[in-house]
Amino acid sequence: MRILEHRALRGPNYYSRYQAIYMRLDIEELEQRSSDQVEGMAERLESLIPSIYEHRCSVGERGGFLQRVRNGTYAGHLVEHVAIELQNLVGFSVGYGKTVDSYETGIYNVVYRYRDEATGLAAGISAVEIARQIYNGEDVDLQPHIDRLKEVRDANALGPSTGAIVKAARDRGIPAYNLTEGTSYTQLGHGIRQRRFQATVTDASGIIGHSIADDKDWTKQVLSEAGVPVPRGQTCFSFEEAREAAEWIGWPVVTKPLSGNHGRGITTDITTVEDLRSGYDAAVARLREGADGVIVESYIKGEDHRMLVIGGKLVAAARRRPAHVTGDGQSTIQQLIDRENEDPRRGVGHENLLTQIRVDEQTHRLLDQAGLTLDTVLPEGELAFLKSTANISTGGTASDLTDEVHPEVRFAMERIGRLVGLDVIGIDLLAETLSEPLENQSAGVVEVNAGPGFRMHMSPTHGTPRPVGEHIVDMLFPDPTDNGRIPITAITGTNGKTTTTRLITHILRQAGKSVGMGCTGTVEIDSHVILRGDYSGPAAAHAVLREPTVEHAVLEVARGGIMRRGLGFDECDVGVLLNIASDHLGERDIHTLDELARCKTVVVDAVRREGGYCVLNADDPLVMEHGTHWARGEIIYFTMDPENPALTQHLSELGMVFTVRNGMIVMLRGKVTVEVCAVNDVPIAFEGHAPFNVQNAMAAAAAATAHGVEIDHIRAGLLTFHPTPAQMPGRTNYFEADGVKCLIDYGHNVPALKALRPLVDGLATQQRIGVATAPGNRRDEDLIALGAELAGMCDLLFIYETDARGRATGETAKLIHEGAAQAETSCEVETIHDEHAATDRAIDAAQAGDFLLLLVDDIEGATQRLKGRSFPHQAELALH
Repeated sequence: MRILEHRALRGPNYYSRYQAIYMRLDIEELEQRSSDQVEGMAERLESLIPSIYEHRCSVGERGGFLQRVRNGTYAGHLVEHVAIELQNLVGFSVGYGKTVDSYETGIYNVVYRYRDEATGLAAGISAVEIARQIYNGEDVDLQPHIDRLKEVRDANALGPSTGAIVKAARDRGIPAYNLTEGTSYTQLGHGIRQRRFQATVTDASGIIGHSIADDKDWTKQVLSEAGVPVPRGQTCFSFEEAREAAEWIGWPVVTKPLSGNHGRGITTDITTVEDLRSGYDAAVARLREGADGVIVESYIKGEDHRMLVIGGKLVAAARRRPAHVTGDGQSTIQQLIDRENEDPRRGVGHENLLTQIRVDEQTHRLLDQAGLTLDTVLPEGELAFLKSTANISTGGTASDLTDEVHPEVRFAMERIGRLVGLDVIGIDLLAETLSEPLENQSAGVVEVNAGPGFRMHMSPTHGTPRPVGEHIVDMLFPDPTDNGRIPITAITGTNGKTTTTRLITHILRQAGKSVGMGCTGTVEIDSHVILRGDYSGPAAAHAVLREPTVEHAVLEVARGGIMRRGLGFDECDVGVLLNIASDHLGERDIHTLDELARCKTVVVDAVRREGGYCVLNADDPLVMEHGTHWARGEIIYFTMDPENPALTQHLSELGMVFTVRNGMIVMLRGKVTVEVCAVNDVPIAFEGHAPFNVQNAMAAAAAATAHGVEIDHIRAGLLTFHPTPAQMPGRTNYFEADGVKCLIDYGHNVPALKALRPLVDGLATQQRIGVATAPGNRRDEDLIALGAELAGMCDLLFIYETDARGRATGETAKLIHEGAAQAETSCEVETIHDEHAATDRAIDAAQAGDFLLLLVDDIEGATQRLKGRSFPHQAELALH
């Protein structure tokens, strides 16, 4: 069994509405095994992974998947379920999966959901190996796979605090994105409505406040001058200074690094010079680069409390106790530690609610101070403390006391947040109790923390869990109806996607919106190109939705992007489906128009149900059949036929339709007719000679209407959008100078050429000279048909080749040439493999009155060649 391909899919895609892992497996060898070789597989599988019994599969009941295995199923199906359960075993709750065969014998497409992309991919690789071993009757050791997946999980998954914020955001419908791989830097929301945070530090956290919190000496000065009780102390730069400070302060004392976190390098309850030496060295070892001070301060004999203030309000309070064990009168301290570490709540690092207790030098020092060793048998009920600080990360425990905080203590904590200047702050308070004012007891604030951890509050060892992630989200998005999203328009179809995408963008800009646009060619932010290339996939969505100034996103969505990585967003406000025609069939297991239609209808299937709109071409039978079936939200149809009988019921139900009536683009709703503009006034319509662009114009007008754009702005957008290289690079760019007409376009498939034919017929009056090619990843019959269509449009045709895409050099051009030669036309055909040479030959052959049709890849290069040869200037784009 071999993995032929595997990748992650983000957002809705052809296979699933979830984020999913896609695997293409070659399992022909395993499929050929005899029935006795796989007998007992279900039992071996359940013995290996008992929890797989819970998988209902298509049977619909517990144990359903194992029933399928007993009755006979394919190896890809086994891989799917094992991959799902492996993720569950390392803490990611997933359940969706699907396995289907392909057009090739023994090749299967497997899809299953993931929570963390890297872990999901790793689970698939392990599942393939496990399935292979089970089929071969080999012994399977599951633990190495689990250990490896945990390593991947810990290296890539969000920590508990970041994860809590992300979960709270998604529960409110706010999208969340990790911005940099391997970090917790996260974006909530889209574009101009986004907020960002890293760990628990938000984009509103003050840099001065963060600096104060990072400098314990500065913190004490700010708080003490404001009347907040803090320990008496001094910053020391040598051990001699530390010893003198301890004598001046009075024993016992505490040592800690001037800058640090998580309780690292802190030693408490120091009573001797010898212990002071150890504490000083421990603090120096934890100093951050560029810091060289060690704080020596008085030891306050209160309990350790963590107070969490978010957005100026105290939202959680916890009493923390250092890692400790309680005697039973029979076990040694080491045995008690081992028993405590067996608690399933304890894990390594941050993987579980509690952290395992590690015996280190500090542990030995504390035991020695108490006259104990690891071999001591503690009397029943007696406590032995193993760490000097109460951090969860060093094995401590926490008890929630939020409901017991005295109003004066609450006020003091919220005041500290304001004094330091942090919107999220963790305050370490030593106090005898939280139920009495601080002035009535021995108490002091020992430090404050920017970006505090949430584990102790979300899942305390004792007491009520607090939804601190929700408090962060509510602070960042105070309006409970705000989901942080900006309007998204997604456009797909076989042809016309780029033109429609650019036209919608132009209309929205006319309406005063800041628009981010991704299409074949560029990603643009407010008319500024930020990326060049084919951005008709999820990469454009990622770039646009992360841009902090964008108010609207307009995204071209091509079949290839959907198949490779999904949409790049979870839902859109407006989905536009222009047409469905034969192109790229045979790629990625899409062999029929119905399969292609299902792929493209992912866009309208991703429209939000409440308040969303689908814009559909009523003149395309496949769009009407598949698009109408999968569409969500409200449908707006567009059609060239104002009497289209398929729309009668839609109009009777007050549905919207855009159509052409008496030479005008109009909007119909029920019995209401609203005139938008005359077709002849729309530059890209070429006075009606380009009906495909009339359709694109109606689709754009419909999408803008769905967004609430006024008709005046829509009209202004349609009338000011020209087929120039500046506004529509490579899409029906028309030049006329020195008596020669030229049309540059990107049409590389038969449906595109059929759409162009009326325009060519309307513009050309003499000899028609064409330059054309197509990518090599079309079927042979598609390339031959393309050649025949070109021969019917041209008198002289130059064929070139630039993108073989897996074919032998020259094979694509040969097939196109063959199709042109077989056509019953008088077209003269010549193959010139170099694009620039072919363009030059066409320009040289053109005479006054001739028509050039350049279907080229290098749009800018062709334009420059035209300007530099026979065309000294670019004329106004109009018909003469």
